Amino acid sequence: MSAFDGLPPLRDVIATHDLRAKKSLGQNFLLDLNLTAKIARKAGDLSACDVLEVGPGPGGLTRGLLAEGARRVLAIEKDSRAMAALAEIAAHYPGRLEVINADALDVDVSAHLTPPIRVCANLPYNVGTELLTRWLTPPAWPPFWSSLTLMFQREVAARIVAPPGSKTYGRLAVLCSWRTEAKIVMELAPEAFTPAPKVHSSVVHLTALDAPRYPARTETLLRITATAFNQRRKMVRSSMKSLHPAIEDLLVEAGIKPTARAEEITLEQFCTLSRGLDAAR
Repeated sequence: MSAFDGLPPLRDVIATHDLRAKKSLGQNFLLDLNLTAKIARKAGDLSACDVLEVGPGPGGLTRGLLAEGARRVLAIEKDSRAMAALAEIAAHYPGRLEVINADALDVDVSAHLTPPIRVCANLPYNVGTELLTRWLTPPAWPPFWSSLTLMFQREVAARIVAPPGSKTYGRLAVLCSWRTEAKIVMELAPEAFTPAPKVHSSVVHLTALDAPRYPARTETLLRITATAFNQRRKMVRSSMKSLHPAIEDLLVEAGIKPTARAEEITLEQFCTLSRGLDAAR
C-alpha cells in the first residue's frame, strides 16, 4: 500500500536498509500500515501521552503511533541495522521520536519518559513474556505506565486473559488479573507478517488498576504461583509442601481444598494464601 504519512512503504524501507527479519531476535515484521495504525488506536488517546515501544524494527508501528498523535515515542531497538530507518522517521517527526539502540531488558526508561505513559509494542517473541512480567511486578504500584497494548502469540494472549478452571489459566493470568484489566482487542493471521510465523497473533490491552485487587506481597505471590503451576497436575498440598511445614492448614484457612489443583485456585484465594504464608513466618 502507499504510505499515509509521506514516508516510503515498509517493503521499500526493508529493501533499502537490508532489514531482513532475524529469527534470533524474534523478529516478524508487520508491513501493512493500516494494521499498525489500527494497533496504535487500540492503545487509546495518545495525544497527551508519551509512548514506549519495544522492538520497532523498520518502524511500522512507530509510524502508526506518531500518525495517531502520540505526544512522544521512545523506541527501544536491539538491532542496530534498524537505526537508519528509524532515524528517517525521527527526522520526519521532529522532537517526537527518541530511539535507543539497546536491549529493552537493560534500559531504565524512567529518565526518558514523562507521564502519562502508555506502552504499545509488537514485542519480539523471545522476550515478550519476560517484559510483561517485569512491567506487572515493579517495586511500587501503580507502575510507570497507565496501559499496555501488546502483541503476542495467540496462545500467550490466551494465557493472559484465562479464567480459573481453564487449561490456559496459570501464573501469567493470576499476575495480570491481580493488577490490571486485561482483554484481547485484535487478532492477526500469520500472513500479516513478514516472514509469516507459524502461529496466529493477538493484541492484548491491559489497563493498570490503581491498586491490586487483593492485598499480597509481590514476592510471596510470585513464589506461590510459580510453585503451584510448575507442578500443576499435582494436588496443591503436594505441589506446595515446600512452602511451609503447615501448608495444609494454611490452604484450608485460605479457603482452598488441599486436594485442589493449581488451575482451580482463584486470584483471591492465591492472595489470601500469600498473606497467610507471610503471617505464618
